[in-house]
Amino acid sequence: MIDNDLLHAHAHTRTLNVLIACEESQAECLAFLRYGANAYSCDLQKARYRPDRHIMGDVRPLLHGGVQFTTEDGQTHHVSGWDLIVAHPPCTYLCKVGSPWLYVNPDRWVTIHARRVQVNGQRWQAMKDGRAFFYECLQADADYVAVENPLPMACAQLPKPSTFVQPSWFGAKYTKKTLYWLRNLPPLMPELEHPNPREFVRASRGKYRSRTFPQVADAMARQWLAYIINEKQK
Repeated sequence: MIDNDLLHAHAHTRTLNVLIACEESQAECLAFLRYGANAYSCDLQKARYRPDRHIMGDVRPLLHGGVQFTTEDGQTHHVSGWDLIVAHPPCTYLCKVGSPWLYVNPDRWVTIHARRVQVNGQRWQAMKDGRAFFYECLQADADYVAVENPLPMACAQLPKPSTFVQPSWFGAKYTKKTLYWLRNLPPLMPELEHPNPREFVRASRGKYRSRTFPQVADAMARQWLAYIINEKQK
């Protein structure tokens, strides 16, 4: 169970600094703000809601210990360090469903299996670059780290995920299995199972499909903030 009193009590101690990497929707950033964290999102795209809480640009300097930055509204900020980083590295070149495109298809009518004749060099390089960035996120300079992605292709050779999450565990009407690689964090615990969820991937496309469900973002903020506060008070 989540100790909500612990979250309220933390208002009198140092605010936790949280970075949501590769997020323009700000679903998670806003959730962490609601529970008292000093949270910022970072993405190459503009913020959806709070430019004063969004760093538009390359997140890698922040992953490697950067503590001074300028938000989209032009204000410069400085934090003492990141307590928690939640990262969403692009999955286009890492996910399992994209593995057939690592190979050239000379005939659009051949089967996916037959397509694996000639290697698509650009696609392989993109996969390697994506894998390198994934590891940058996982090894980010923070006490606690979570990296989110869908099921990866085998040739990406990513480590085994720590856990997975379904939005329906937190009351959402959809299922969308999402994997998490965790460092010093516990898995998210189900709270309110939806009785009749349906598959989300079939109902959506593109950027919208990749956004975090608000129910998951809320659970993430409550559960992980409570855990970190408790750990820091030991």
